[in-house]
Amino acid sequence: MEPQALIQPKSARARIHYASAIVILAVYGVQVCPFLETLTPVQLVVPIMAALIVQYFLRQPLIRAFVAGAPFQKQTIRLFSVEYGLFIASGVFLTAFNTAVYGFPVVSGLKIIVGLATLGFFASLDLSLQWQRNLVDFFCRTGQRMQVDKNYFPLTGKLGILAAVSVVFILAVVFLVVVKDLDWLSEVGDSVTLHQAQLYILGEIAFVVGIILAHVLNVIYSYSRNLKGFLESENGVLIKAAEGDLDGFVPVGTNDEFGIMAIHTNEMVKGLRETTEEVRLTRDVSILTLASLAETRDNETGAHILRTQRYVKALAISLRDHPRFSHVLTDENIELLYKSAPLHDVGKVGIPDSILLKPDKLTAEEFEVMKGHPELGANALMVAEGELGSNSFLSFAREISLSHHEKWDGSGYPKGLAGDDIPVSGRLMALADVYDALISERVYKAAFSHEQARGIILEGDGTHFDSDVVKAFLGIEDEFKTIAAEFSDASYGEGNADAEALIA
Repeated sequence: MEPQALIQPKSARARIHYASAIVILAVYGVQVCPFLETLTPVQLVVPIMAALIVQYFLRQPLIRAFVAGAPFQKQTIRLFSVEYGLFIASGVFLTAFNTAVYGFPVVSGLKIIVGLATLGFFASLDLSLQWQRNLVDFFCRTGQRMQVDKNYFPLTGKLGILAAVSVVFILAVVFLVVVKDLDWLSEVGDSVTLHQAQLYILGEIAFVVGIILAHVLNVIYSYSRNLKGFLESENGVLIKAAEGDLDGFVPVGTNDEFGIMAIHTNEMVKGLRETTEEVRLTRDVSILTLASLAETRDNETGAHILRTQRYVKALAISLRDHPRFSHVLTDENIELLYKSAPLHDVGKVGIPDSILLKPDKLTAEEFEVMKGHPELGANALMVAEGELGSNSFLSFAREISLSHHEKWDGSGYPKGLAGDDIPVSGRLMALADVYDALISERVYKAAFSHEQARGIILEGDGTHFDSDVVKAFLGIEDEFKTIAAEFSDASYGEGNADAEALIA
């Protein structure tokens, strides 16, 4: 047994159905039954009103007992059975009452039962469709799912039954009206003109047909609301999936083909989410492998990777609302920058050890070789793009590798880019890389304090660095110091970066 769906059986829709049934049945009774026509309005309406009011208050405990606690896939049909059974029971009660109190024949009561069966069918169907909508809302709130039966009743069968039952009820009620009017014509004889008789009979037929058609249209409208809700949910999940958002699900609210479609859609999205997560993890591990490969050949420690990627992210978050950067620094791009930042020095793999590991100052010729590592890294990443196809992650990684040694005034390398020609990713990494190099101990220098590093960065404001990036750095100095302390070389040793910290 599945958990109870906390759905309130009271509804304005039910009250409208019951109130309208009282009025319609009173008018209908006069039109189809000569015995009911002999009653006063009070004698006619009071029993009908009493029966339907009792029925309305009985439905609530019955729904709680037999519907709300049932498995989700059975609740809608059970609600229909309870509602329709109550309408039939009211018809039987009114038949027994009129027979006992007024001595009406059973045939008179059967006409009442036909009337309530007709109204009850469409009212019960409409209320069942409303219950179905409430179930979908419940699933959306709670994340629960309906288990669709393998042997569900097909949608085509439901629509066929609705069409057939509608025709049968229209024919039955029109037949009862015609029979009653034929008896009336035999009684009035020539006292009523043919034209008057035609208008009278056509008016009664139009009334009952109009009432039934109104109920049919209401059921069609109610079903179309359910169908619209399902299609909007289905399309919404598919659109989000196409845009990369794989967290949505389609609520399974019907035990039919649409429920099966929703289940398959959810399974498809789940599969895409798992595949995407696997690809993401593979990407992150690849970053770790490449970055660690570069770091093992360099004098820098693995913690340098962790610090610089966090500096870059902190700067990006600080600048994402800045008008010069907001178009680039979206939440998605900030995350991509964070993930791709460790590859900024991957090109050092191609630098000879005699230069890369030299403890002394490099000669002019050696420095020219060292200046080639940004292009080496960018070219390697371009090869990856050629094999895997261009994507935003590889683009950012290539940008950072190629441009993080460029300077704002154009005096950097390898391309001598200046100002806004330098990609935003490169400008952020330039400051992060210099700051970390300054505060870190190397074989050729002691570690600078934060204040010393800050002073050197300020000296490069507008020449080495973008002024707005420097302002962002000044606004989050404490965060830089926290990152430096948390991911210090002492904490992470001389080995490679911790895998979990890198891909977190």
